[in-house]
Amino acid sequence: MKIAIANDVAMAAEALRRVVASTAEHQVLWIARTGAEAVRMCADNRPDLILMDLNMPELDGVEATRQIMEQSPCAILVVTGRPQDNVNQVFRALGAGALDVTATPVLQGKPDGDLELLAKIRTMDKLIRHSGGNQAMMPKTAAHANGNHHGAETHDAPQRVTSLLAIGASTGGPMAVAKMLAGWKPPRGCAIVVVQHIDQNFADNFARWLAEHLEMPVRSAEDGDELMAGTVLVAKSNDHLTLDQNNRLRYDANPKDYAYRPSVDVFFRCVAQHWKGEAVGVLLTGMGRDGAEGLLAMRRAGQHTIAQDQASSAVYGMPRAAAELDAAQMILPLAKIGPVLRTTLGGST
Repeated sequence: MKIAIANDVAMAAEALRRVVASTAEHQVLWIARTGAEAVRMCADNRPDLILMDLNMPELDGVEATRQIMEQSPCAILVVTGRPQDNVNQVFRALGAGALDVTATPVLQGKPDGDLELLAKIRTMDKLIRHSGGNQAMMPKTAAHANGNHHGAETHDAPQRVTSLLAIGASTGGPMAVAKMLAGWKPPRGCAIVVVQHIDQNFADNFARWLAEHLEMPVRSAEDGDELMAGTVLVAKSNDHLTLDQNNRLRYDANPKDYAYRPSVDVFFRCVAQHWKGEAVGVLLTGMGRDGAEGLLAMRRAGQHTIAQDQASSAVYGMPRAAAELDAAQMILPLAKIGPVLRTTLGGST
């Protein structure tokens, strides 16, 4: 795989170069010292994957990611020092089209940091090949909305769950989920589960960040949790989130050969098999095909299914696959999905 590095810190850039060069599977295509340079070099010589820092001169990693995804899209992995200290920037970059985030090994202070980065790169390689390469990542012209910022509210005593909103997302997903749910207070008895492709080391940060945008509580789903009315539960593991016949959430390492972890397909299929009440499945922006077959299973089980349209998707991969399978009853712009959920499930704004 041809890998590019965008990092203005010489020591960090060299450390990343050494990690990539340590394996015969990958080669360093170029190294950019500024965000603007990364945009120019990507246009001239597009790599398979860019290791993108967040804090760089001229253009930061967020704006560089946005411009690259508009002009010469390719897979982008945010690699930055202490990403947990830059949560807002990280999710802005993910909203702009970055696939995932990890810490810079030389700044991480962990002896196995190089191996963790190589494992992450191997995962990116699987995703790229499974998705048909960077040619499947269409240039974007639509602007990405940042959503509204709201504090989470505390709800009353636990309510019986009677309806379920299941959401799957990948590239560009965090901002899309936040915008779709912003300002909505779900009806009594409605539980919400989000399966977002994101590294398990950053999943708790995602839940906390999402809570700042919504009018309802958000927390990471623990193994054995029951569905919770009025609460957003977010998958937090690289294992797959499942729903059993007793409506409890579980984590399962199988199937181990899935490139997408946690897999949206796995969760949607569980909903189709085990959930007996009303459900809505929503498949949002993302690279690859994960979630399409699961959404089809939900539709065949008589549940409502929605996919995001191409114009509003950061990467039109997962929703496109759902459209090709006729898995979605409705294909909608992101801005219209929220109002449809309110009509279908109820609740208030």
